[in-house]
Amino acid sequence: MTAAEAAREGPLTAAPARIAAGAAACGVLVLLLAVVVRLPWAGDLGIHAATVERLRHDLLDPSDPLVAADADSPYYSPWTLLLGCVAKVTGLGVFVVLRVGAVVSLAVLAGGVWAFTGTFLQRAAGRGRGRGRRAAVAGLVLLCLVLLWGTAPFNWSGYLGLNSLALCVAYPSTFALGASFWLWALLRRATSWAHFLGAGVLWAVILLSHQFTGVVASLGALAMVLGAWPWPDLAHWLRLAGGLATGLLLIALWPYYSFFALFGAGENLEAIHRSLYRDLPARLWLVALVGGAALVLRWRRDRRDPLVLFCLAGLAVFAAGGLTGHWSWGRVLPAVMVPAQTAAALEVFGAHRRAVRLGLGWTVTAALLLGAWTQSGTLGYVLPRSALPSPVAAKYREPWGGYHWITPWVAYGDVVLAKTFPARQIPAYGPYTVAPGYPDFFLDDEQAREKAVRTYFAAGTARSGRLGVLRRYGVEWVVAYRSDGGLRAGDPALERVAVGPRGQQLYRVRLSG
Repeated sequence: MTAAEAAREGPLTAAPARIAAGAAACGVLVLLLAVVVRLPWAGDLGIHAATVERLRHDLLDPSDPLVAADADSPYYSPWTLLLGCVAKVTGLGVFVVLRVGAVVSLAVLAGGVWAFTGTFLQRAAGRGRGRGRRAAVAGLVLLCLVLLWGTAPFNWSGYLGLNSLALCVAYPSTFALGASFWLWALLRRATSWAHFLGAGVLWAVILLSHQFTGVVASLGALAMVLGAWPWPDLAHWLRLAGGLATGLLLIALWPYYSFFALFGAGENLEAIHRSLYRDLPARLWLVALVGGAALVLRWRRDRRDPLVLFCLAGLAVFAAGGLTGHWSWGRVLPAVMVPAQTAAALEVFGAHRRAVRLGLGWTVTAALLLGAWTQSGTLGYVLPRSALPSPVAAKYREPWGGYHWITPWVAYGDVVLAKTFPARQIPAYGPYTVAPGYPDFFLDDEQAREKAVRTYFAAGTARSGRLGVLRRYGVEWVVAYRSDGGLRAGDPALERVAVGPRGQQLYRVRLSG
């Protein structure tokens, strides 16, 4: 290829640029592996660590992961069960096991993107062949998935933005989304009963492992089937029904929690998901413009293009959630993003007209650079803040500090009374808290526990009322700042044994009969 021909091919389709795209994708994976070593603590890491810790101690009948109660939990999923088995067999610490799980999840995600991308390249064999081209396209798809968003970070579990993925890499949602790509690839190639039954098993594992991602996977699966060429015949539909029935049977038989009972938990989820509908233009404008244009190109060629159908289905659910106030439906946003991001990458290589490939190539290049700058604060999870340029350091947000400082005194299974923020982290080390730090759908007395914690710390509560809370829940430790309230310093019922970061106190509870 001459220099002039390479220029006409665009910045991402010429051979040197294809190599660069693949190298950049590998660089992103290396960065995420380095993040795994640090494993920044934020969001829901504590509950996932607590879940693995409970399974390590009792694989068959673990208690509620957060509080000392015999209750089911949707966090006891096939993925966390596997990690619990690893922890039990190897004796590795829970955070080491989560790191191992994060590496496996990244491998599942990268492999799934490779497999899913390959199903689209088979129809474009005339415009390029070989594993090298497939690697370049898959690399560009991965770059679009993590960088093609907007100019304001959008961090949430199950979202593939680079910064979001760095914070959630050890969550079940990362594994589930990676497995979803394998599910979609399998459905696009499925021909036999084994394929469809295997797809049903995989679908069940995804839904049980992370329910919100399971909805995304289901919408994508439906789009892959409806967008299939040729149109599925009767035998195809029968095999698909068999796979669906297999998946539903496995979901119904899962012994750790009732999946279908989660349909009644919607009201408890709405408030915390309201933010998913805020600042959408700033968070999504890059993918809306570039990915939207790519989807239009695909729709003009094929009215049943699976990526277009996938995006429309996700957009319909997301919009319905916003219009009706079901904010938790916003978790379906990856069903909008993933097909748009994938389409943007595929059209850079697969658009029929060279001028279109050229224009998309330059546009995607610019959008990826802008997206990389927006999420450059992710480097702070790998490099010391002092090593970051000041504009990058300004984008970095410190992770949580953790509560490892209480472990020399507080043992596994001890009950700790603390406010919501520490209650999100303390169970990761083995203790229980009085009230869960997260919504706990299967815990019958959740509201009573939350009220008890408020009562203990409330300024107007009498000493007898505070002691009643400690006795009622068998509290052995209290974690609190002096300003939090509760029993006064020097009260004979409390013995201060340690002081943590920023002056937080650990008290041993000493109650007379």
